[in-house]
Amino acid sequence: MAVLNSPSLIRLFRARVIVLILTCSFVLCVVWNLENKTPEISTELMTDQTLEYFLSQGKIQVKDAADIEWAHAANSKNKITEALQSSAHMIEADILLRSNDPKEPIMAHPPETDSDVTLRDWLKEVKASDKGIKLDFKSLTAVAPSMVLLDEVRAELRGPVWINADILPGPGGKATPLDPKVFLEAAVTPGSHGDVLSLGWTTGWTADTHNPGYSWEMVREMEAMCRTLRHPVTFPVRAALLAHSFSQLHWLLQQSDRYSLTVWITLSVVPSPRYSLTIWTGHTDVFVVKDLLPYRSDIDKTRIYYDLLDSQRTQLKGLTGY
Repeated sequence: MAVLNSPSLIRLFRARVIVLILTCSFVLCVVWNLENKTPEISTELMTDQTLEYFLSQGKIQVKDAADIEWAHAANSKNKITEALQSSAHMIEADILLRSNDPKEPIMAHPPETDSDVTLRDWLKEVKASDKGIKLDFKSLTAVAPSMVLLDEVRAELRGPVWINADILPGPGGKATPLDPKVFLEAAVTPGSHGDVLSLGWTTGWTADTHNPGYSWEMVREMEAMCRTLRHPVTFPVRAALLAHSFSQLHWLLQQSDRYSLTVWITLSVVPSPRYSLTIWTGHTDVFVVKDLLPYRSDIDKTRIYYDLLDSQRTQLKGLTGY
């Protein structure tokens, strides 16, 4: 075997050093990328786990979305304390970005511009409970900073998380909806994969006149908006508009197992036996509880939540065919 001369040994040594440096650089690069990689948003289709959660906690006895109770407008320290001590399963609150410094997410509903509780402090209170939360966004500027705060405490939250906004114009709606693309880009984060997106229409109601329901154009536009989402989606619908919307909303639910309805009403409505989905009604709405029965009888009971007054809930449950 020939003996390598000195220049050959030097070249061999240099080559090995270069290989070693390149190998180390590659390993360090891989490790750095793994540690600093931006989390990916899940592409797995998700289903609403709200009923499963409360069933597992013994808070409801059967998988019936009508059994879920709601606490509304928990936008102050007193209201959140009230809600936490109540029998409600889900606590709803509104979020704005404070108009004055420090500009941060606060719990308030327009026209209010300030609050005695910030979202950060609100979440500290809620995370110690076993209740679910529904965060209702009234402005786009509040969404991104709120999702950052929410992601910080997700591991400590026990109950379901619903993220709500009106993103499309609906029947009689005069308020400007939040831009759907901008809202969803901010609300869908890597940590939000289990959230229920509550996506609604701006609506209105005029007394003593015909108020049209949700049109085919409205539900088709909403379905096109939600088709590519991986999250479970619930559509909050105004109770007083449901009598003229059954075909459209029934069709909407048929488009995906991930979809549900939430029928809701405000605290100052004129009581009358009506609907569900999240069914809601405004301050001057008149609705008949009996009109909710087609939704109750023809749509799976796991897919329509009823955000009603206690008196209306009792009335609904007492109807023949409930």
